[in-house]
Amino acid sequence: MDKHPRPSFEVLYMTLAFGLAQRSTCRRLSVGTVITTTDYRQVLAVGYNGNATGLANHCDSDTPGSCGCLHSEENACINCQTPRSTPKVVFVTHLPCVMCAKRLLNLGGVQRIYYSQEYRIAAARELLEQNGIEMQRLHTPASEVLQSMKWDVVD
Repeated sequence: MDKHPRPSFEVLYMTLAFGLAQRSTCRRLSVGTVITTTDYRQVLAVGYNGNATGLANHCDSDTPGSCGCLHSEENACINCQTPRSTPKVVFVTHLPCVMCAKRLLNLGGVQRIYYSQEYRIAAARELLEQNGIEMQRLHTPASEVLQSMKWDVVD
């Protein structure tokens, strides 16, 4: 008998999404995204929210919804080189906004989205479900721990 229960792939990938969120440079909300195959054997792309590559690592504005940061789902879609026809599962720390829901629809092949935290606007849930994408809230033991951690770079 195993000493420790094995975490599910869903818990592992959601934990990875929270770890990625720690790289976020957005002052308001840190979000991370992982895109995998449906058998969970491959990570297809990852993303976290922040300014565009080469720009300053901070928000352009303090106005909620207009900070200028690219969203984590947006960055994961940009990083995903897998064909639209490949079935995918998405793990995101927070329920996607409507625009990111549309980006995930355009990515193609997304069959299920796991999220841990509610977003201030929940309109994306209906849009995604109407388009055949299953939504499931997944709370992991690591969620609060990773959200509260401050990481230091080690030489």
